[in-house]
Amino acid sequence: MLDAAVQYANSHRDSFLTELKEFLSIPSISALPDHQLDIQRTARWLVDQFTAIGLRHAKVNPTNGHPVVTAEWLEAGTGKPTVLIYGHYDVQPVDPLELWHSDPFKAEVRDNYLYARGSSDDKGQTFIHAKVLESFLKTSGKLPVNVKLIIEGEEEIGGPSLDPFIEQHQDQLKADVAVISDTHMLRPDLPCLVYALRGLCYLQVEVSGPARDLHSGQYGGAIYNPLQALCEMLASLKDRNGRITVPGFYDKVVPISKAEHQLLVRSPFSETEFMQDAGVKGVWGESGYTTKEQVTARPTLEINGLWGGFTGEGPKTVLPAKAYAKISCRLVANQDHVEIAELLQAHLKKIAPPQVTVEVKRLHGGHGALINLDSKYMRAAGKVLQEVFGNAPVYEREGGSIPVVATFQKVLGIDSIMLGFGLPDDGLHSPNERFYLPNFYNGIEATIRYLDEIGK
Repeated sequence: MLDAAVQYANSHRDSFLTELKEFLSIPSISALPDHQLDIQRTARWLVDQFTAIGLRHAKVNPTNGHPVVTAEWLEAGTGKPTVLIYGHYDVQPVDPLELWHSDPFKAEVRDNYLYARGSSDDKGQTFIHAKVLESFLKTSGKLPVNVKLIIEGEEEIGGPSLDPFIEQHQDQLKADVAVISDTHMLRPDLPCLVYALRGLCYLQVEVSGPARDLHSGQYGGAIYNPLQALCEMLASLKDRNGRITVPGFYDKVVPISKAEHQLLVRSPFSETEFMQDAGVKGVWGESGYTTKEQVTARPTLEINGLWGGFTGEGPKTVLPAKAYAKISCRLVANQDHVEIAELLQAHLKKIAPPQVTVEVKRLHGGHGALINLDSKYMRAAGKVLQEVFGNAPVYEREGGSIPVVATFQKVLGIDSIMLGFGLPDDGLHSPNERFYLPNFYNGIEATIRYLDEIGK
């Protein structure tokens, strides 16, 4: 069964690539209303694909936003685990278009890379799973495990419809483990297994002072400038050691254990390369932690935008009525993004000068996740990745967020195994996004072997 599936996948690489190009040709940009029909067309394309390879009950499920595609195959027999495969079919906008070297929705192969929007994030990686299931079903007529699929169309806009869908379909989505391919390897020959993700709390702050913009000559010096008030408030949110000063912010943070500290130390990381990539002269962050720990294992608070008053060309000496800032906090396991938003809102209002008022709007939020490193599903993933890529995987914390991982833990009670096959320089969200084709093909073989391994 295993050998037949691997042989089928290797002999059908050309047709797999052709189908992937067709998938990538649909501009399923979730953020732009003009592409609503493309979103619907992509969902139907996936249903047709899943039906053709032999999955059961493939369906486009409407939501309050973009549809969720589901399918399943539950005929592996008693005692076999059920695997929930997650992916997303929506993509980022392509702007600025003039920086692309080829049409972002006409996939092009150059030097073993497939260039197109969504090639790595996440259509290409999601499509790996469709071809894995096809390789089994078209040879042996069965799978080594039971499988359920949930492919969403809103990941790039925060997935507002996904959590309600999962909560409403808990019985339908019940599984033993989830598998997600939406992360990256460290090198083409060095796989990576992400075992922790940070959550997100994203806010907009509005500080109001006078009823209108005022002449700085008539009123300056006697009115508390909202921009000054906001800058003072923001500057006080961290101390000189990089520690966040919001009361209660760290109360639920899970400390880094000695064993995990050693695991992170062994992870390939060059601070020099990190600085060169960021274009900075030096690093700065929370004292007592390495740069690697600061960007993956510790919570953060960052100012993402600051504006108010007159910012156009030429002079206009006004004292602004309002000032604004956007703030994001990356959160670690056990921190609740709703609770952090409440703490931050209360603190900002407390420290604001009495001459101004503060309003805080919550823009987005998601929980972090910490995954059991010693589960049988994680051990199986490490085994097959080493078999296919020739090196044992590096175990990593990821500084970013994949909120569905925490949702699967909270709602379905299952961990996620993140079998990612992208590369760090794939250009996600940027012009000339690409996917290394050997990783696409090796990812198919690795996932075939993974399903076989956990089905034993």
